[in-house]
Amino acid sequence: MDKREFALQAHRDWKGKIEVVSRAKVTNREELAVAYTPGVAEPCVEIQKDESLAYEYTRKGNLVAVITNGTAVLGLGDIGPAAGMPVMEGKCALFKEFAGVDAFPICVDSKDPDELVNVIYKISKSFGGINLEDIGAPTCFEVERRLKEMCDIPVFHDDQHGTAIVVSAALLNAAKIKGKQPHELKVVLNGAGAAGISIAKLLIDIGFTNMTLCDIFGTIYEGGPANTDAQREMAKITNKEKLAGTLADAMKGADVFIGVSRGNLVNAEMVQSMNENPVILAMANPTPEIMPDVALEAGAYIVGTGRSDFPNQINNVLVFPGIFKGALAVRATAITESMKVAAAKAIASVVSDEELNPEYIIPDVFDPRVADVVAKAVSDEAIRLGIARIK
Repeated sequence: MDKREFALQAHRDWKGKIEVVSRAKVTNREELAVAYTPGVAEPCVEIQKDESLAYEYTRKGNLVAVITNGTAVLGLGDIGPAAGMPVMEGKCALFKEFAGVDAFPICVDSKDPDELVNVIYKISKSFGGINLEDIGAPTCFEVERRLKEMCDIPVFHDDQHGTAIVVSAALLNAAKIKGKQPHELKVVLNGAGAAGISIAKLLIDIGFTNMTLCDIFGTIYEGGPANTDAQREMAKITNKEKLAGTLADAMKGADVFIGVSRGNLVNAEMVQSMNENPVILAMANPTPEIMPDVALEAGAYIVGTGRSDFPNQINNVLVFPGIFKGALAVRATAITESMKVAAAKAIASVVSDEELNPEYIIPDVFDPRVADVVAKAVSDEAIRLGIARIK
């Protein structure tokens, strides 16, 4: 049985990767009377008086909505909300497995930003946090921005911010190995969509300020005729040399290449044109922008991909379980930029100085320490910012 058929058979057998399990016993009349009528009326009355008591009397405080409209699912593109359901279920399974957080998949059949915002806002009272997933750009930017303004719970688009956090963690440790400060490294980032722009913003916040973005048309620079609105904003704070050229042009003399684009865009000659001992984080899936063996043979010092069959897997599962666990623990009202920085530094810190080496710059996705370390960093930062409801 090949991998495709094996995956299909597993999903047929599972008939869904999650299920609802009751936390309340309902095996006799007394238990029924407490869990449902008439006993259930008592918490209802108390929550009506003080809505915050929903965290005490219901599962809201440990429940995340994983929401998509199916317009940017994995590398499959706009395949629709029903086809996106297996991914949403998988994400919910990871929330539970890695952080003990309950999550529920919700697939919304709409591409209208207004309708998406309205639907998600209207159901938000049931949840302690909202994880937006696989929503295409530029809709994802608008939906997240508006929901963050409207909701009093964390709203987090993982494709943007989860990716940014794990890349930042990896690059912090790569810089440490190279003995460089973040601002000393020249970074080239290919793929200036939702994930790429979020990565760039967070890296700049952390100190990687010497950066050039590229997309299918080449470098992003001020006045570029093909720039999107988001790219125009990024052009103001990146590509300080205002280089107008190709990805190959941008990589000459660079220290770091980050790819969130598509496979086989980078060749050995492009790696050889970079500074000595370059860092390559090629995260296109399933085929990276350059395969690790090719990059290493061309002189790369550190190579990471999104794949599990090579060292240095750059995977969002290192981020979202812990960041929501931490936000939920203190009932944070939002996930801020400084909380993302704290999460990135926390992930990087899991790899000790003694363990750190070119093939181990980021923790293994199954490292049991990660979620708790991230959660604590996020909780502490929420408390420091004054956006935690409890301490």
